[in-house]
Order: sequence, then structure tokens, then C-alpha cells
Amino acid sequence: MRFFAVAALACVALSVNAAPAELSSEPDTPHYFEYFDPEQKPWQPGQALNIEEVFKNYQYFEIRFLNNGAEIRVRRYIQNQREGEVRYRVLPDGSLAKISQ
Repeated sequence: MRFFAVAALACVALSVNAAPAELSSEPDTPHYFEYFDPEQKPWQPGQALNIEEVFKNYQYFEIRFLNNGAEIRVRRYIQNQREGEVRYRVLPDGSLAKISQ
């Protein structure tokens, strides 16, 4: 019986960790990811990282939603140093269009 309880809890824990993170589009809330592909149609951010996972990676991306989710700001970090920033407009079909600075 004890084995069954442990197995059930392990299944629940795995399913919670495997579920995609629900992203808030609240302005100025950072979300962290291992990769970013602006060519993906429709664009999906992928699996979000928590703060501990972020600092383990050589490269990661910070995404912030702007203008009520109509735009995003993407910052690329390499060895925890910001290497660049690009803004994109989220189009009605879910794709991204780069905003020239």
C-alpha cells in the first residue's frame, strides 16, 4: 500500500512539472526560457524556467510582455550578461514581427 501511495505522488509531481507554465501577460513581468525562436508560427514561448534553472544555463532569454500582450521584449543573456534586446509585435495569426528600433 505504501508503494502505491509513493508511486501516485510521483506521477502527480511529474505531471505538474511537465505541464507548460501559464504565462502572465502582466506588464514588466519577466519570464525566462532556454531558447527563443521568433520564426515559429504561431509563436509559443515554450517551457518557462524558474530562477534556479536560469542561472545554470550558459544562454537564456528573458521575455516581457508589453502593451497588454501586443508586444514582447526579448533579452538574450550569455553567462548572465545581457547580450542584446529586441522587441516584437505579436500579429493576429500568432507570429512575431520585429519592431525596428
